[in-house]
Amino acid sequence: MVYADLTKGRFSELGRAYSLTIVTEKRIPHFHDFAYARCVIKQMQSMHDAELLHSLAWVLMPDHLHWLVAVDSIELFEVVRVFKGKTGFVLNKRLTRQGAFWQRGFYDHALRKKEDIRAAARYIVANPLRAGLVDVIGDYSHWDAAWVVD
Repeated sequence: MVYADLTKGRFSELGRAYSLTIVTEKRIPHFHDFAYARCVIKQMQSMHDAELLHSLAWVLMPDHLHWLVAVDSIELFEVVRVFKGKTGFVLNKRLTRQGAFWQRGFYDHALRKKEDIRAAARYIVANPLRAGLVDVIGDYSHWDAAWVVD
């Protein structure tokens, strides 16, 4: 399947919140390494600061990213394309490797107006707890939310 087929029928609405899941190629757990994780987080922050999106909540797991965003100025697929391109380039260079860093495509879910955005954020940041990586979310280094998640 070509990449264009993966984006067919995708529509993104500016201002709408989307839950994204982006997975490393072959689910390699690159983000056990703190420095590699921080490269990804730096790019997420850069995109937020450039007002391409509004980052609401995220958690970077060892082999994938869960990210709750509202797209502000560009289409959702373009957000993911830019993010994967920039992070893949930098991380492949650091790892002295070539080829795909991320799996093709991504999973997205547009939050409906009636969906509780804070509940979605809580679900996202609780991933390390459900995966058994930590017993308390505060012990996990790679997550954030736009508000305190209770």
